[in-house]
Amino acid sequence: MSPPAEQNGVDIVTFGCRLNAYESEVIRKRAAEDGLTDAVVFNTCAVTGEAVRQARQAIRRARRERPGARLIVTGCAAQIDPQAFAGMAEVDLVLGNAEKSAAGAYGAQPELGRVRVNDIMSVRETAGHLIDGLKDRARAYVEVQNGCDHRCTFCVIPYGRGNSRSAAAGEVVEQVRRLTAQGYAEVVLTGVDVTSWGADLPGQPTLGQLVARILKLVPELPRLRLSSIDAAEIDPDLMRCLAEEPRLMPYLHLSLQAGDDMILKRMKRRHSRADALKLIADVRAARPDTAFGADFIAGFPTETEAMFDNTLSLVEEAGLSFLHVFPFSARPGTPAARMPRVAGPLVKERAARLRAAGDAALARHLQRQVGRRLAGLVERDGLARADDFTEIAFEGEATIGSIVPLDVTGHDGKRVLAKISGVIPVSAKRKTGTHEHQMARA
Repeated sequence: MSPPAEQNGVDIVTFGCRLNAYESEVIRKRAAEDGLTDAVVFNTCAVTGEAVRQARQAIRRARRERPGARLIVTGCAAQIDPQAFAGMAEVDLVLGNAEKSAAGAYGAQPELGRVRVNDIMSVRETAGHLIDGLKDRARAYVEVQNGCDHRCTFCVIPYGRGNSRSAAAGEVVEQVRRLTAQGYAEVVLTGVDVTSWGADLPGQPTLGQLVARILKLVPELPRLRLSSIDAAEIDPDLMRCLAEEPRLMPYLHLSLQAGDDMILKRMKRRHSRADALKLIADVRAARPDTAFGADFIAGFPTETEAMFDNTLSLVEEAGLSFLHVFPFSARPGTPAARMPRVAGPLVKERAARLRAAGDAALARHLQRQVGRRLAGLVERDGLARADDFTEIAFEGEATIGSIVPLDVTGHDGKRVLAKISGVIPVSAKRKTGTHEHQMARA
């Protein structure tokens, strides 16, 4: 959960994914255009029961702290179960995921009722929202896709987001160009199922073709990054971009979820353990400096100790560096919620073991960076992010949003430690719309 975006006026509280963070900026823009004042908007997440619980808790707290403010709830949790939020006395308005970014949504329209949530499955287009960046963030996000056509047995997100739909390539390029002109040195392409981009567009272009188009038509963009992707859908053009385009960042966060074939089958995932390992090997062959992260669910129904061990061993076998671990959370209405459960304490214990494996994997990755010179995008004072997503704590002063040269001296198990150098690796040399990063040979 993000903190409120502002301290007075209209606050926006964001839960969940990068796409929600992007859409919260669209909400901010719409709310200002609609003249909304003295309000708190909650952009909710439904991935886990805990995310929903945190949203409800935050709503109650906001009512106590701002008794006169208008409380508006939107996002995936509101889309999936609007009546649960409408039943809260603290809530003034519930908006669906399609409604939250619509013009006029935050204006006074009492005739439309207190709950404005339509059938998300009927939505066929992704609006080309143009924003000037994300408040207080060093990088910008662009929504290229929304929704999902797949039906993993544990997931409710398709019911909150609808079916997959893609933003037109021209709109995406224009927004990337706009953000680069605002001075952003890094743009992240985001969505619910990003690798499915283009399947619903004329000619069925691929994500790799979109990436190539952005890099060609916006040469002034220093860095382009992808958000979480499906291991089953990396196309040849995307692989080519990874191999040939240094401005496409060498980091892939994969939605793996498990490392056991039976569990993957019961999850209704579209890849096997062998598929995941082959993909990672192929990417490393094309781009050796690529780092990998992954999402995993611990304690999925029917998971035995041997099945869990297959997931645990995948972390080291695949050479993963960054893990997001989720204890299994049964979501009402999903097939997995009807499967035989693993005991709660065992789920927590397996999640802890998987996180420990992730910590060890991260430490190995960080140790490999010691002695190297990295180009870091400064996220805030003393903290930057390398091309491969490694977090860098550094000494010295640098402008937020700039790319600076950093010599790695060590690590603390969570991030590398570095000092600002006098030069930046040649691969990082790029212009932005407002300044040019000066470099020299390392």
